[in-house]
Amino acid sequence: MTSQILFSALQLGALTLPNRIIMPSLTRMRAGPRNTPTALNAEYYAQRATAGLILTEATAISEQGRGYPDMPGAYTAEQVAGWRLVTDAVHAAGGRIGLQMVHHGRWSHSSYNSDGSLPVAPSAIAAPGVAYRPDFSQTTYEVPRALDAAELPGIVESFRDAARNAMLAGFDSVEVHGANGFLLDQFLQDGSNQRTDAYGGTIENRTRLLLETLAAVAGEVGADRVGVRLAPHGNLGGLSDSDTVTHFNHIIGALNGRGLAYLHLVEPRASSAGIGDNASVDSANNAQLFRRRFAGPMLTAGAYTPAMAVDTVTAGLADAVAFGRMFIANPDLVERIRIDAPLNTFDRSTSYGGGAHGYTDYPSLSPLARAG
Repeated sequence: MTSQILFSALQLGALTLPNRIIMPSLTRMRAGPRNTPTALNAEYYAQRATAGLILTEATAISEQGRGYPDMPGAYTAEQVAGWRLVTDAVHAAGGRIGLQMVHHGRWSHSSYNSDGSLPVAPSAIAAPGVAYRPDFSQTTYEVPRALDAAELPGIVESFRDAARNAMLAGFDSVEVHGANGFLLDQFLQDGSNQRTDAYGGTIENRTRLLLETLAAVAGEVGADRVGVRLAPHGNLGGLSDSDTVTHFNHIIGALNGRGLAYLHLVEPRASSAGIGDNASVDSANNAQLFRRRFAGPMLTAGAYTPAMAVDTVTAGLADAVAFGRMFIANPDLVERIRIDAPLNTFDRSTSYGGGAHGYTDYPSLSPLARAG
C-alpha cells in the first residue's frame, strides 16, 4: 500500500495539518472528579500528538449536557484548567487539538442533574436501550422533557460558553457535535423531533438549532476554527429519519458559505447497526453521497482501514480520514501507517472507565522497528 497521499499537508481553516490522519472523538470515561481532565488524560492525548489533528472525547457544554460516567466538561474554571494540562502536553509534543462539544439531550439520565430534573430533548420520546448513571450502574432511559422554545437560546449560549472556555484552555479549534444521537442530531432527525414550532416539522425548522449554534460558536472563536460533525443514516441513540438523503442534502447545503473549517461525516457502517471489524467498503457511503454539497474540507470516519483511507482521499471523497479504535490501540498510528508496520490489537474490555491500563499503556514501536 502506498500511503503517501495521507502524508501531504492539509489546510483546515486556520490550521495547517502535516498529515491527513485524524484522531476522532473517542469516549473513554476517564475524567477526574467534577468532570475535570487530569494528568493521565494529558499523557494519553500527548502520546497521539503525531495525528494531523486530535479531536477530544465528547465534552459536555453544561451539567445538563452530560450523559455518561466520568465524562469531561468545559463549563467550569476547574475543567478549563484541567484541559490546559492536555493542550500544553499536546502542543509540547508538536500536535494540534480541538475540543468536541456536546449536549446529550435525551441520551442522558436525571442522575446527572444536581436538581434531579429529567433530561431534555426536542420531543418527549425516550431513547431505547440502557443508560448509565454516574456510578456506572445501569437503568432504562427516562422519557425526556421536551424543551420549550424559550430555552433554546440558553442551549446555544452554553455551546458559545464552552467554545470560549476551549480557547481559554488553549485548544486550536472546536468541533460542534451534531451527530451520533446527541441533542443537535435529535433536532435534525424527524424520528426524534416531532415539534410543531419553529424548530420542528420542516427540515428548514429542524436545522435551525444547529445553524444558530454554529453561528454563535463561530462568532466566539472564528468560523475558521469551527468544525461540525454529522451522521446521516446513523441510528445511534435510536434515531431515524424519514428521508435521510433529501434532508441531509439540505442540512449540509445550509453549512456552505459559513467559512467553517471542515465538515466531519460519520459513515453508516459506524452506527450501532453496522459497526464491526468486517465493515464492508460497499456499505452506503456518506462521503460519496454528500461530498458535492459541501465546498469546504471534509473529514470522514467509520471503520476505515489505511488502504480504504488512501482510496477515499485519492478519489476526492474526503480530504482526511479519522481512525478511532486504531488510535486507541496505537499511539504511534501515524508512523505505523507510514512504514506499513503491524498494528496493536484493540482491547474493547478496557475502552470505558478505569485508569492507565488500556489507556496509556498500549506500546509504541521500538526504535529498531521504526528504523527498519
